[in-house]
Amino acid sequence: MPTVQDLVRRVVAPLTRTRLFRAVAPTVLPVLERIVTRLSGGRAQLSGLLVPSLVLHTTGARSGEPRDTELMYTPDGAGRAVVAGTSFARERHPGWTYNLLVHPDAAITVRGRRMPVCATLLGDDERDAAWARIEAQWPGYRNYERRSGRTVRLFRLQPVRPAVSVATAPAAAASPAPTAR
Repeated sequence: MPTVQDLVRRVVAPLTRTRLFRAVAPTVLPVLERIVTRLSGGRAQLSGLLVPSLVLHTTGARSGEPRDTELMYTPDGAGRAVVAGTSFARERHPGWTYNLLVHPDAAITVRGRRMPVCATLLGDDERDAAWARIEAQWPGYRNYERRSGRTVRLFRLQPVRPAVSVATAPAAAASPAPTAR
């Protein structure tokens, strides 16, 4: 039996492939996403009602300033995620993809939980398998690539453990001080 989410997807998915949606969504959706994210304290996203969603925290490629972008992601096993730089089928790559190319160490927030990740641009040998997983989640999503006239950048986001500095390491883990003789 289809869930409410499945029924909503069946209605919404065809709309996302229209010219009107591609024209309006880049302006309207980010504003709505920020409002929902702020109201929920980062625990909910508008797009998260239909697909797994995250907030990608990057460093600006040119500015060096922190940047946040709400994105759909596709789970890729072992806590990894794949994100696609579709940019609503626009001719240019979205800014966050440039940021990851220059600064692959980033962070994501999923359901209010922030974690560091390392981004890797997927090569030609991995693209078809990644697109198959993405389209299993959101049928027709690759049409954005076809309509844009460019090869959409796909990134795998791999969680990383934060480095433990000597200053923050537990005292028990430190080696004993040498004794004076």
